[in-house]
This record gives sequence, structure tokens and C-alpha cells, in this order.
Amino acid sequence: MTIATILKPVTFLAVLAALAGGAYLSRDRWLPYVLPKPQEAEEAHDDRAAKPPLEQVSLTEQAVKNLGLTSRALKAETYWKSIAVPGILVDRPGFGDRSVTAPAVGIVNRIHRVAGDAVEAGDVLFTLTLLSESLHLTQTDLFKATQELKLNEDQRKRLASAGGGLPEARLIEADNQIVRTQVSIKAYRQELQNRGLSAAQIDGVAAGTFVNRIEVKLDDVLAGEKSEAKRRYEIQEVKVELGQQVTAGQALSILANHELLAVEGRAFQDESPALQRAAKEGRPVDVEFDEDKPNDWPTLAQTFPITTIANTIDPDSRTFRFLMPLVNQSKIVERDGRTVTLWRFRPGQRVRLGVRTDAIDNVFILPTAAVAFEGADAYVFRRNGDTFDRKPVAVVHRDRKSVIVANDGSVPPGIHVALTGATQLNRMLKTAGDAAAAGGHMHADGTFHEGKH
Repeated sequence: MTIATILKPVTFLAVLAALAGGAYLSRDRWLPYVLPKPQEAEEAHDDRAAKPPLEQVSLTEQAVKNLGLTSRALKAETYWKSIAVPGILVDRPGFGDRSVTAPAVGIVNRIHRVAGDAVEAGDVLFTLTLLSESLHLTQTDLFKATQELKLNEDQRKRLASAGGGLPEARLIEADNQIVRTQVSIKAYRQELQNRGLSAAQIDGVAAGTFVNRIEVKLDDVLAGEKSEAKRRYEIQEVKVELGQQVTAGQALSILANHELLAVEGRAFQDESPALQRAAKEGRPVDVEFDEDKPNDWPTLAQTFPITTIANTIDPDSRTFRFLMPLVNQSKIVERDGRTVTLWRFRPGQRVRLGVRTDAIDNVFILPTAAVAFEGADAYVFRRNGDTFDRKPVAVVHRDRKSVIVANDGSVPPGIHVALTGATQLNRMLKTAGDAAAAGGHMHADGTFHEGKH
């Protein structure tokens, strides 16, 4: 073993001893940073705890847009507690579908309107080739009676021109024959009109031009309606085919008009008192429609009072129904040469109903996204430009869509509060508080960074 090999360990130990001695001599400088005194740690903790929690967050314009924050002024209102009832849209009885029937026996020669087409007064729906013997016979009788009337009138003129040599009884008999023929003509014309022939066609039959084909028009279907009650219809279903033979009264198609609908609710027996009170006091029912794009339509400015409550209970569902009228909205669309009616609401569409029971006066009605909950505390955020101040509030009621806040002075009426993003804003405040405690900072866009500005 050489001298160098022996000296290496000795040198290392000497250096290590020198470093240890230096650290020991300077312990007053570095030891407080490694092991703070208990009293100093407690004082630092007390200073951090003594800082008040943050109650305000400022956002950039872009952050406000990214969060989709909206606001409105607080307004004291009356909120109605309600019971939830399922509902469905139905055609209003007596105002919905109606059938188009064949006026006589015939063969479907042409179908002018198909399912989905909108039809108006004057539109032709079907053309039928007539096979009805009675209809052909009526046309023949009308023609014969018309010719006979001309002969009777000519004979009456000849008798009158013969002078006083003829008995008066013959003139009376001629007059009676004219009257009988006129009555027969009137009856034949009425029967042909009932079969769907127009006045021009009937005049042609009287002149000898018989009708072998007949057009079924919307005017014939709506003949019993008042002019102000006539509405636009659409073909809901065509029930015949080309070349098919139909009988008198057979359905050719079904017309639909969904302008006048009804909201039908279904309630159980124990909910009957609430419904009866609502109907008696004229309380409107709250109706929530399930729509994809409600903003594409005008505002639905109508209320839904209960007009009908059934007196029978369905044995299967053990519920009874009640009705509220609904006036539908529509759009007319021209597509590929066809006119189509688009309705906002459709029969069979499900709805949610709220039957009002008890009123809570002088409260703020806010959407659920406007209130942030943290344990037993609830907060709203007052908006001042791009700054949002957190304000504690008292919640008196909650439902699926709304939070009802007491008007107790915590937030006065008239101030603008955020209607959305309350939970996100509250989370930002908590993050900002943690950042400040940890020596970091919160940016206006809600991001956290360590260290001071």
C-alpha cells in the first residue's frame, strides 16, 4: 500500500469535519428557515387566517362570453308552488280532423293532393268517374223535366192566345202542370248538388250535357262551415288508390287542421281538490313544452286556464283528464311546387304541467344557475360591468327550474345579478383565495399562477 492511498481517506475526513464545523458555527443563520419556532409558525398561520375571504371576482370581456354569463335586474314577484302533472297535446274535440267522402259510386280517376299537402278553398282533391245508376237517372230526369217544362209553358201560351172560347179549367190545369214540373226540377237539381255537382254542371245537365266525372273539392267538404271559421287544412292521410271503386259515403282522405289544440293533463284522485280550486279561481296552469328550437317561433303569449275536468276515472291508469285550450302557430313552406304547413305543436307531443296550489309573495324568482350553494350557504353574484360581487341570500323554496330567494334586504330590488354561471364564479373566488394564501395570484380569466405579479 502506497502513501497516496493512505492519505485519500484522511483528506476526505478532514474536509467533512471542516464543513460540519462551519455549519455548526453558522446555525443561527440557517436553522430558523429549516425548523421555525412553534410560536412563529402559529403567528404565520394566524396572519393567513385573519385575511378575509375574497367576495369579488373580475373577468375579462372574453371570459364573460366564454362562460355565457347573462344578467338582469332583480324584481320582486309572486311565486306559485305547484304540483307536477304529466300532459299531452291532443286535437281539440270538434275542431281537428275531418273526413272527405265520396259523393257517389265511382272509380278514383285522379288524386290531386297527397299526404302532407296543404289545401285551401277551391282546391280539387279527387276526380271520380261516376258509376252510380241513380245519379245518371237523376240527370236524365232533370233533362226530361226541363224539356217538359218548356212544352208546358208553350202549351199555356197557346191556350191563352185562343181567346175566351176555351174553358177556364184548361188554363188552370196547364198552370198546375207547370208548377208540378218546376217542383220536380228543383228536387232533381238539389239532389245533384248534394252529389257534388256544381251549379254550372247542373245547368249543363238540364241542357243535355250529362256529367260522367265529378271533382271532389275542399269547398264541398267545408260547405257547412261559416266563412269566418274556414281554416287551412292539410292532407293527413289518403285512404284510396287510383282505379279503386268507391261507394257513396266512403272515406277518400282525412283532412287535418292543428290550429286549435288542447293540452290534456292526467291527474290522480288525491290531486282533484287542487285542480278544482285552480279551475274555480281561474288560476292558469303552467305548461312546459319539450321543444328543440323554441326561438325559431314567436313568443307564445297565452295562458292555460282549465276549461274541462272529466267526471270519470280511467280504470287502467286510475287517473282523470282535464283540458286547457291551445292556439297553435304555423308556417307555410313552398317546396318542390308543393305547399306544406309546419306546425309548432303537434298532437301526441308530451308536456309538463304545473297546477298552482300556494302563492309566495314578494320574492325573487331566479334560475337554478343563478345561485351557488356551499354547504348551508347560498350566494348570488351582483354584476357591475365585468366585476361580480358575491352576496349571501336566503332561499325559501326550490323546484326543478327555479330558486326562490327572499326579498329580505340582502340584495335589493333593481340590482343586476348573474343569471348563469354562479357555481363557476364561486369556484373562482375559492381558487383566488387559495392562490392568495399560497402566494400565487388569480388572473381575470380565472386561471391560477404561482408567485406574485
